[in-house]
Amino acid sequence: MRYLHTMVRVRDLPATIRFFCEGLGLREVRRKDSEQGRYTLVFLGETVDGDSPQLELTYNWDQTEPYGGGRNFGHVAYEVDDVYAACQRLIDHGYTISRPPRDGRMAFVRSPDLISVELLQKGEAKAPAEPWTSMKNVGEW
Repeated sequence: MRYLHTMVRVRDLPATIRFFCEGLGLREVRRKDSEQGRYTLVFLGETVDGDSPQLELTYNWDQTEPYGGGRNFGHVAYEVDDVYAACQRLIDHGYTISRPPRDGRMAFVRSPDLISVELLQKGEAKAPAEPWTSMKNVGEW
């Protein structure tokens, strides 16, 4: 058995792709538009060869109402080489860190569609450092 992907429904596909690709560093692996089904599927992964687990973004063209919650399935998690650098990159792109990495190990941020994304430091936790240790939680995570 091999883990393949997690699917999340999104309302603003370009904003969500920007968040996951520019903000988190994922790459678009493949895309499928279905005129008959009126949807677009975009698969994102660590590499473009598709060998890593992926995040499937499902964009239903005619969806006008919010999907609600965003956390009703839990969250997606990514291991990062430097949790502080990952959080700073997201902030630089205009995103709010919901749960800062005060412990040097874990942070949470929300995508434009309110999907909760956990960032976990690869290996041992980094030494606590400012401005992260003083940052407060913001909203839900």
